[in-house]
Amino acid sequence: MITYVALGVAALALYLWLTGGKPVFRRREWRFLTGALAIAAFTAAAFVGLRGGWGKAIVLVVIGLWLAASTRRPPVAGRTVTSRSDMTLGEARAILGVGAEASPDEIRQAHGRLMRVAHPDKGGTSGLAAQLNAARDRLLKAGT
Repeated sequence: MITYVALGVAALALYLWLTGGKPVFRRREWRFLTGALAIAAFTAAAFVGLRGGWGKAIVLVVIGLWLAASTRRPPVAGRTVTSRSDMTLGEARAILGVGAEASPDEIRQAHGRLMRVAHPDKGGTSGLAAQLNAARDRLLKAGT
């Protein structure tokens, strides 16, 4: 067993050295590979379990479940918005849901209310949070 772990570590070190740590697979290819590895882990778990190695079988099932879960992650749809300096005032108002006559305090309140729902720590996405921040910054900058 130790020999296989040592071989795995050596293979990983060789892979990282050859690729320089850069990813070789794109998301779609990686999802296919993790799916195949999950099937292999489940097959190995069944084989080892039937031969009486329950501890090893449980470890292989957990690895298979982890690989299967990573295979099922949907790809990120659309483009990621970090911050847009070309956002118009109308777009910024529409994102925050404020009118043209909104004061800086109303803009901050609308941003805070939406950010409590859209923050990545609360189940939102980083792209949506970046859009909200960009809209707030655009409106506050235009107001000064």
